[in-house]
Amino acid sequence: MPVHFSPVVWLLLATVVVQLAYMAYYFWPFAAKRSPDAEPAPTHEQQHPVSVIVAARNALEHLRHLMPILLTQEYAEFEIILVDDRSDDDTGLYAQQLTQYYPNVRLVTVGSTPEGLAPKKYALTLGIKVARYPYLLFTDADCVPTTNQWLRHMARGFGSGADIVLGYGPYDEAPGLLNKLVRYETLLTGLQYLSFAERGNPYMGVGRNLAYTKATFLATKGFASHIRSLSGDDDLLVQDAVALGKRAAVVTHPAAQSVSEAPASWSQWWRQKRRHMSAGSKYRATDKARIGTFMLANGLFYLTTLGALFFSPVDWVPLAIAWFVRTSAILATYAGASRRLNDRQSVALLPVLDATYFLAYFLLTASLVLYRKPSRWK
Repeated sequence: MPVHFSPVVWLLLATVVVQLAYMAYYFWPFAAKRSPDAEPAPTHEQQHPVSVIVAARNALEHLRHLMPILLTQEYAEFEIILVDDRSDDDTGLYAQQLTQYYPNVRLVTVGSTPEGLAPKKYALTLGIKVARYPYLLFTDADCVPTTNQWLRHMARGFGSGADIVLGYGPYDEAPGLLNKLVRYETLLTGLQYLSFAERGNPYMGVGRNLAYTKATFLATKGFASHIRSLSGDDDLLVQDAVALGKRAAVVTHPAAQSVSEAPASWSQWWRQKRRHMSAGSKYRATDKARIGTFMLANGLFYLTTLGALFFSPVDWVPLAIAWFVRTSAILATYAGASRRLNDRQSVALLPVLDATYFLAYFLLTASLVLYRKPSRWK
């Protein structure tokens, strides 16, 4: 007996099939993995000395929280390079005092940025140039590693011969819908780039918890291909490195994470997301297609749901079944990912946060098309 659905319901069912395919191939294998990351071997630390690089602008209070945990990292050989990027507070003075007491802390001062260059990328480049060690680990001044084992676990990724190590950087939990949405979006983004990398398709990392070799930086000519773009010191660098055949490793151990404060206002989050999303236009075509297909399928799922409710109310049975199947799949998958990444989310709120996020995503995309002026670095 033939099945007669309206075109809008057929489209909705197609979006569900696409989403389930992504869940089955990329996300669920990642979310269901329970085996913990192996402990780094002592000999590994001797073979992989690390330079930790932090670019900071007017970040005195943040550094006062960050530096104590960096200085107490348990690792055989490492240095910390603080890049004072045109600060007009006491960031430079604080960093200078640290260099007097800790021989493994070094200071690079940026007085001005050459016209037309992205300030943060210029600051990071200067820090990388003076790095003594061949392995580089990055975090931001407003982040704090979860433990004093952060460096050990992130550097462990180099032990497999990887050129890039992708870590996870969650946000602190706080009251309010915005915080829940930011943390949900961070989980979904992490699930995408980490699971894609485990499937052999790395396409981005996050600058608040990212490592790569100095040889990789030199091979990509640093940030040369996007030095004038404010965003992309992390994801576009990974794009360039992967295009050259560089290999990426994933580290998800809870001790290897670096936690940040979430944006405090909707306008701050909006500006941050616009800056991050603006780099997407420079991604490789295959990555655009892979990511875009998933995002489009999710967005169309909600749009076609509205279409089915308004224009095809008699098809409520397949609509209900599609919603049940799709919602069950994302709840199981995203809850599993939150357990693996130790970034606990409210499972009951996931459907609401998912719908809210994809509405915001489409509005952000529209704003980038209509208004391309980027946000400033700090």
